[in-house]
Amino acid sequence: MSLSAWATDYVHLVLAAGRHDPNFVDAYYGPEAWKTAAEAGAPKPLPALQAEAARLLAGLQTAQPGPDEAVRRDYLRGQLGAVAAHLTRLAGQVFSFDDEAEALYQVRPPVTPEADFEAALTRLDQLLAGPGSVQDRYQRAREQIIVPTERVDAVFQAAIHEARERTRRHAVLPATDHFRVEYVRDKAWSAYNWYQGGGSSVIQMNLDLPIAIDRALDLAAHEGYPGHHVYNALLEQRFAQGPPAGRGWVEFTIYPLFSPQSLIAEGTANFGIEVAFPGDERVAFERDVLFPLAGLDPQDAAFWARVQAELKTLAFADNEAARGYLDGHLDRPQAEAYLMRYSLRSAAQAAQRLRFIDTYRSYVINYNLGEQRVRDWVDRQGGTADQPARRWTVFLELISSPRLPAALGF
Repeated sequence: MSLSAWATDYVHLVLAAGRHDPNFVDAYYGPEAWKTAAEAGAPKPLPALQAEAARLLAGLQTAQPGPDEAVRRDYLRGQLGAVAAHLTRLAGQVFSFDDEAEALYQVRPPVTPEADFEAALTRLDQLLAGPGSVQDRYQRAREQIIVPTERVDAVFQAAIHEARERTRRHAVLPATDHFRVEYVRDKAWSAYNWYQGGGSSVIQMNLDLPIAIDRALDLAAHEGYPGHHVYNALLEQRFAQGPPAGRGWVEFTIYPLFSPQSLIAEGTANFGIEVAFPGDERVAFERDVLFPLAGLDPQDAAFWARVQAELKTLAFADNEAARGYLDGHLDRPQAEAYLMRYSLRSAAQAAQRLRFIDTYRSYVINYNLGEQRVRDWVDRQGGTADQPARRWTVFLELISSPRLPAALGF
């Protein structure tokens, strides 16, 4: 069989697996008839899907790639390995946090010592004025930069417009490039990009939890430009579309969420914020545009940039809370308390984050560890902070390629 035949079977398998897990198929824009067929009748039994995954993996071991198709075979094998592992988990096998992360995302997450978090809290203790614990002072200060609900759309639209313009200076986006913003509630996540195909996305913002001004640009760049929207659009343009624009590789018409692709997708979406808004440029844009739009004091922008730097370390607390909780070493109240102490979340925010962990489990590593690994790889290719043009080039090369973590030496 050709790789294209194996790839077609892979797409059908992912669609069938999606019947057992509604979160599994993050995006699909292949033939509508395939989706219709997958949704007809009763879901295929998990043992049958596991046998199909094993058949495809065995076949790919001996498949001979055509010219320039070695990376395609590696991509399919990596993705299929994760599909097989997820099916095994759905069938009832219990994975440890570390084993699950490795099986799904091709990385084994290192343990971050609590001493690292305590050091970051000590530095924040010196930044945050007033009485009370660091967590209390952080939450009080953060309440002062919450974007009023009636101004959220204006702030977010301005942020995504600027992120889009900066991305367009470096990336050739589809002529059909388009997005729509929706505001939703009762979700386990703060924002989500639903890629529709054809260069179009729906970006949803969850209004259940207040949006602080320092998150507006993060969400705009992460979900939109140069994050998820651009990642999906470039992969579709270069690989899913048929010749002459693309290669007609049908496996890129579907995105299984619990797969190695997600570490690249989330890691580049987080790192892309820094690529598009390096250093003082972010502070200047937030100070001169976003803070005034939100009706907040622009002089606070520089202070929150310093706080954000410490939060990069504390972001890894999500992994430790998830590891302890999913492996049974922390109960729910203990995990929420851990998140409140080391990620400075309020009780409501900690409960919401644990709700995310209940749903997406070890996926949390893709944000913090993914960003760290992507930054390291871009730096190794010469895309260091003092070489912004090279950084853009290397970053765009990564998000428009079928590379998975294993191919990057992660």
